[in-house]
Amino acid sequence: MELIGVGIDLVDIARVERMIDRLGDRVMRRFLTPGERAYVEARERPSMHLAARIAAKEAAYKALQALPGARAVGWHDLEVERETEGRPHLVMSGLAKELAERHRLRIELSLSHSDATAGAVAVAVRGGEGLGGTV
Repeated sequence: MELIGVGIDLVDIARVERMIDRLGDRVMRRFLTPGERAYVEARERPSMHLAARIAAKEAAYKALQALPGARAVGWHDLEVERETEGRPHLVMSGLAKELAERHRLRIELSLSHSDATAGAVAVAVRGGEGLGGTV
């Protein structure tokens, strides 16, 4: 297995709450795919789950930066889904999927949050076995 890149990101949940208050629906459309949006909006505290997905996408974006052309990966090219048992994984589409296929890589993802902060770590790897992000 070859390490391609590592990304980490922290997002202040109160800041996300203020963005939702100020921008409403626009903030959900900007950052989330329709599937993510349905998940987030069904939660008791949507801002916490939105913050976790923003952190995950930022961390994955950072992990991909060792690859040429990765700067153009967009918010909707990366989608956080949950396995049946709750484990998060990343589904890539668009440019992210093209890069993953071209470089034969996957992204392993870990999310966490407290009452105040959501965080994510993403590790882009080539080769090996695992349940990482899918393309």
